[in-house]
Amino acid sequence: MSTNTANTNSTAERNMAAMRTAYATLVSGDLDACVEMLTEDFVANLPGLPEPVRSREVWRMGAEAMLKGFPDLRIDVEHMAADGDQVAVRARFSGTHKGEFGGVPATGRSVDFWSVEYYRFVDGKVAEEWVAPDMGNLMHQITAE
Repeated sequence: MSTNTANTNSTAERNMAAMRTAYATLVSGDLDACVEMLTEDFVANLPGLPEPVRSREVWRMGAEAMLKGFPDLRIDVEHMAADGDQVAVRARFSGTHKGEFGGVPATGRSVDFWSVEYYRFVDGKVAEEWVAPDMGNLMHQITAE
């Protein structure tokens, strides 16, 4: 194995470990620690927005909304793959709708939905994300009669 390939594999492994830590930290509710895992110029590519958003605070607001709505949030990584500075994840999110989320008051319903996520790392921190959570399914679970 060439040194370059070994370095690429080592970087990919470190970045996957960082993602596992990030998910565990999010579930624990330590958003300050999560924000520290993002670069200062973090970029979020969010569904429905025409342009990327450059802001760690936007990430924090989204995380706060999830934890407020689903304080028992669980994240199970179903698949993770990495190549150098890039990590792709298929994750299952679940929890109980115990707080307001997306304008919907708490229903007490259990939810379970997928998200496909893609991250780019710089110096061990998340520099950019593309997330595609199944928000339609999630909202259906908390609003269906």
